[in-house]
Amino acid sequence: MDQFVPSWAALRAAVAGLADEDFARPSGCTGWLVRDLACHLVIDAQDVLITLATPADGEPTVDAAGYWHVSDEPPTGEDPLDALTVRLAAAYGDPALLRFHLDDVGSAAGRAAQLADPALPVSTQDMVLTAGDYLAAYVLEWTLHHLDLTVRLPHVPGPPAAGLAESRALLERIAGAAFPESFTDTDVLLVATGRRAPTEAERTALGAPAARLPLILG
Repeated sequence: MDQFVPSWAALRAAVAGLADEDFARPSGCTGWLVRDLACHLVIDAQDVLITLATPADGEPTVDAAGYWHVSDEPPTGEDPLDALTVRLAAAYGDPALLRFHLDDVGSAAGRAAQLADPALPVSTQDMVLTAGDYLAAYVLEWTLHHLDLTVRLPHVPGPPAAGLAESRALLERIAGAAFPESFTDTDVLLVATGRRAPTEAERTALGAPAARLPLILG
């Protein structure tokens, strides 16, 4: 949970610093431009605000790792929400409007996270988890999307080192196995989630678990 605010702040700062033409470049999310990814972040921020304002009566049913659904099918872009995101992003027209909306809603989500009781059970997607676990799960979301943002924009600052390390640790919990120490945190996140294919040397280092990759998170 401690890395939620700095990871989110770094991602928002990266988007705020983009040139207008950068929004029309491809992102690391298949089929999405940078503007589509930025619009998705607006929706994510809204989800954070809604979830933190939706306390649950029951006991937690999942933790930060259990929040993530793992699939072996990569996204095709045909999901209705994915298609809606692309249309919404195009509707902004001027990238300045998208920057403003992300800063406005995103800042509110960051403040809500700072004020949240980490032990409070909250409800989202038919799951109950503590606010602390929910925010910890989102550190992985922010970090992966920060990498998606910068994959073709190498001049844009990447995610914080602490967020990368925490995201790696959570991904290892999701995978049920540790990744080789020779892998950097960034390499683990990119390779394990299918954002890039492993090199032959990396595949050898991974051993048998390589057959279970990529982990498509949703």
